Amino acid sequence: MGEAYKSLPVVRKLSAAEETAWINPGKVPHKESNLKIGMADIEDAEARLGRFAPFIMKCFPETEKEGGLIESALVPVPEMQKYLEEICGVRMPGKLLLKQDSHLAIAGSVKARGGIYEVLKHTEELAVEAGLINAEDDYARLAEPECRAFFSQYTIQVGSTGNLGLSIGIASAAVGYRVVVHMSADARQWKKDMLRSHGVMVVEYESDYSAAVKEGRRLSDEDPKSYFVDDENSVNLFMGYAVAAKRLKKQLDEQNILVDGAHPLFVYIPCGVGGAPGGVTFGLKEIWGDDVHCFFVEPVQAPAMLLGMASGLHNGIAVQDIGLTGVTNADGLAVGRPSGFVGKVMEPLLSGEFTLADKKLYDYMRALLDTEKIFLEPSACAAFEGPVKLLAYDETREYIRKNGLEKAMENAAHIAWATGGSLVPEEIRKEYKNTYLD
Repeated sequence: MGEAYKSLPVVRKLSAAEETAWINPGKVPHKESNLKIGMADIEDAEARLGRFAPFIMKCFPETEKEGGLIESALVPVPEMQKYLEEICGVRMPGKLLLKQDSHLAIAGSVKARGGIYEVLKHTEELAVEAGLINAEDDYARLAEPECRAFFSQYTIQVGSTGNLGLSIGIASAAVGYRVVVHMSADARQWKKDMLRSHGVMVVEYESDYSAAVKEGRRLSDEDPKSYFVDDENSVNLFMGYAVAAKRLKKQLDEQNILVDGAHPLFVYIPCGVGGAPGGVTFGLKEIWGDDVHCFFVEPVQAPAMLLGMASGLHNGIAVQDIGLTGVTNADGLAVGRPSGFVGKVMEPLLSGEFTLADKKLYDYMRALLDTEKIFLEPSACAAFEGPVKLLAYDETREYIRKNGLEKAMENAAHIAWATGGSLVPEEIRKEYKNTYLD
C-alpha cells in the first residue's frame, strides 16, 4: 500500500489521537474465512490442559476446587450497565456481563490462558522426548523433584509489558525452569517485584515493548536450551487463549443465555499486541460464527492493531509512524507495533475496533468498583468503551443495520472481557483510585 494509508480517514483520526470507531471491511461470513486453523486445534489445546490438570492442582492448590481448571466467572453487571447508560445518554439494549479473566488463578489476567498453556505444551514436549511421561501418565509426577531437576537445565524467556511476563514467569518457575522476563519501560514496578519474588530474572529496558521482545528473542536464540515465548507470532499462545471460548459456551448455557441470529453476542476485548484478544476471538467465531461480533479496544496513543489492520500493513507499521507516542497508562496495551500473525487471522473475523482516551480507564475502574464492588486494573477497563460507544458512531450503527441486527439488539448479550487486576497490590489500587487525568 506504500504510504497511501495516510489518506485513509481512520488513519487521519488515529494520527490526531481522536477517539475512533473502525469497522473492519475485510470481515466475511464465517464459512468463507478459509483459515488454516480450526476447531481441531482448539480441542487439541483443551485436551492438553486436561492432561495437565493434576499437575496444576499439585503446583497451585488454589485450583483444586476447579479440578485444575484455570477459569474465570462470567457475571452480570446490571449496576455498571446503568452507569454506562447514564454517561452515554442512551439506553443500552440487551444485557451486560463481565468475563472476569482479571481473576484467573495463578496469574490474575487473561495471560494465564495462553502463557501457562504455552509453558505446559513445551514442558510436555521436553518430558515426552526425555521419557519422563507419556500421554497416559498422571502428569502430577512432573512436579516431583527429579523432574524439576531435569527442567532446571532449560530456560524460558519472554518479552512483556507486564501480565504475560507474570503468567510465563510464575508458571515456568513452578515447573522448575530458569526464567528470564524482558520488560519494557511501560511495565509496572510491582509486576517486576512480584516476578523476582518467584525467582524470575527480570531484565529492564528503557525502550518499548517491541524492543524488549526483539532483544529477548535474540538472547534466547543464542542458547540451545532456551525457549522464547513469542507473543507476536506464537500459535501456541493463540490456541491457549482460544480454549476460553468453549468454556464461555458452557457458562452461557448454564445462565440460559442464548446465542443465535435473534440473540446476538457482542464481545469487547482490550488489545495490545493482539495475541490474547485474537485467540479469544478466533475461538468465539469457531463456536458461534456470524452470531458473535467481536471488537477490540485500544488507547488513542497506542492503537497498534487498528493501524496495522486498517492500513493493511499489519506489523509493517508502528503507531510512531503516524506521529503517536505509544505511551499510555494502560501498561498492558502499550504496544506500538501489532502482531502480523494475529492481524492476518483477524482480517476475516474481527468486526471492528474502538479507541479511547486514558482518562476513561480510571473513570470506568472507579465506576465498576462503586457499582459492582469489582476491581480491575485500568487497562482492563478499556473493554467498557465498546458497549458505551456501540450505538454512538455512524460506523457502528451502520454495522448493526447492515448485519440485520436492529430488531435483535433487545435480546443481545454484551460481554466486557476483563483482562487483569486481581494481583494488583493494595497500595497500587489506592494509587489507581486516586488517579485523575485531564
